[in-house]
Amino acid sequence: MREVERLVQEEKAKIAAETAKIAWKELEKFYAQGKLILVSETLNLVEVGYSISLDDATKIIAWMESGLLVKEFNAQAKTWHNEDADVWSVVVHPFVLVQDAKNITGYKLSQPTA
Repeated sequence: MREVERLVQEEKAKIAAETAKIAWKELEKFYAQGKLILVSETLNLVEVGYSISLDDATKIIAWMESGLLVKEFNAQAKTWHNEDADVWSVVVHPFVLVQDAKNITGYKLSQPTA
């Protein structure tokens, strides 16, 4: 079981390392192509990325039904464009996950419990 936990942590660490702030305007073309998913500030971007990489349909559907993951977010996109905002982002093929950067300073991995 510890080997599985180690592999999970390695995958999450990889996603965390690929997570970065980026100017929204650099992502607008991907939004227009329907490749972006807005992640609620109440969710951890790395955890969401990991769940998507596993194709964890149960979690993904629950988040989407709760409005915590959204593919169409025109009002927010317009606000970010007008504010020349930066967002947190990570690519989890075939999507780019984005999250408002205003209230989030960075991502840390939770440590597995013994």
